[in-house]
Amino acid sequence: MRDYCIRAAEPDDLDAARAVMLDTVYRDFGTGYVPRWHGDIIDPATAYLAPPRHTLLVAVDRRDGGVVGTAAVDARGPLHPPNPRWVAERYPSGATAQVRRVYVRPEHRRRGVARRMVEALLDFVAADGRYQAVYLHTDPAVPGAEAFWRSLGKVVHDERADGQGQRVLHVEIPFGGERRA
Repeated sequence: MRDYCIRAAEPDDLDAARAVMLDTVYRDFGTGYVPRWHGDIIDPATAYLAPPRHTLLVAVDRRDGGVVGTAAVDARGPLHPPNPRWVAERYPSGATAQVRRVYVRPEHRRRGVARRMVEALLDFVAADGRYQAVYLHTDPAVPGAEAFWRSLGKVVHDERADGQGQRVLHVEIPFGGERRA
């Protein structure tokens, strides 16, 4: 079994982290790079390393030192549009830690890497002390995404149910004293 190190990304990790993220948006999402959605992928240093309340984690395969996964948090709440207005109001910027870019290369999936990265993100959020909620949105069409996020949090809105907008699940994840055992 492989061993992985989950740690904060350093400047030397950014090219490999960007490759994991771009490969995911092309392969798993089928969208490719869309500037209005993926600017943080192109410039992760500005998005995640520079702001003090943001972070980008990498999962590194200890056998070869390769970056095999990414996970990030920033203090930007969901925007309206494209998200429902009430979701944007419930999770305002500054008070909300938004989980982003939890991606693992296919050959390293189903080994607990994503779960370990999310746990490390939740520790980061709790240590900050100023976040009131942890939020994310996900595309349930991505294999495994819906079951994974439901196992970690609570779906607060499923856009498939209301027939409006996108096919997006909006999820809140407990953290700090609220975390599941």
